[in-house]
Amino acid sequence: MKQMVVAALDDVDELIEQYFRAQREFLRGNPEPVKNLFSHRQDVTLANPYGPPARGWEKVSKTIEHAASLRSDGTFVEWQILAKYVTAELAYVVQIERAEAKIGAREDITPLALCALR
Repeated sequence: MKQMVVAALDDVDELIEQYFRAQREFLRGNPEPVKNLFSHRQDVTLANPYGPPARGWEKVSKTIEHAASLRSDGTFVEWQILAKYVTAELAYVVQIERAEAKIGAREDITPLALCALR
């Protein structure tokens, strides 16, 4: 079992790196890399700061696209992992993400800070 958890931890660390690469694109207005990381099942759920929680792939996909459309010229400043728990059956990460981007029609770069559970 310990070997499975170590393999799962390696997989989760790689997924975290993929997520951060996808977020870099997301902050430039491109939702596709983030969408590719999400489950496409009907039980997928997303809560974000731009509206009510979305459930089901069709709604989650549209929510991700909308959120990405509100950002441009963005970049990650830093991320801080506060907690990470991994077993062979379950994994989660609690993190603070700090970024900068143009939001909506604004021309200035705005700092962003989010606490996220992944």
